[in-house]
Amino acid sequence: MQIILYLIIMIIGAFIGSRGFIPKKVDDKLSSLQTFCLLFLLAVMGYKIGINNDILSNFHRIGFKAFFIAALCIAFSIIFVKVSYGILGGRDDN
Repeated sequence: MQIILYLIIMIIGAFIGSRGFIPKKVDDKLSSLQTFCLLFLLAVMGYKIGINNDILSNFHRIGFKAFFIAALCIAFSIIFVKVSYGILGGRDDN
């Protein structure tokens, strides 16, 4: 159920962004905010992995699965962005 909430929030954000509802002043600062949030998220994830002895001791077993899942996430994220960019009118067909 939580994933549906995430998807709804992403769709709302994509809609708001595609319609230009965000003022230019705020839009200019979003890149810095996104970078900060991403770095913070990565730091928290690294901390949680570092303190979990089960993950560290089984790292060689879960490494391939984690790599496979990460690769699929990246691939489908790119596909989703390409599809949503086309659907929401982000293309400039001159």
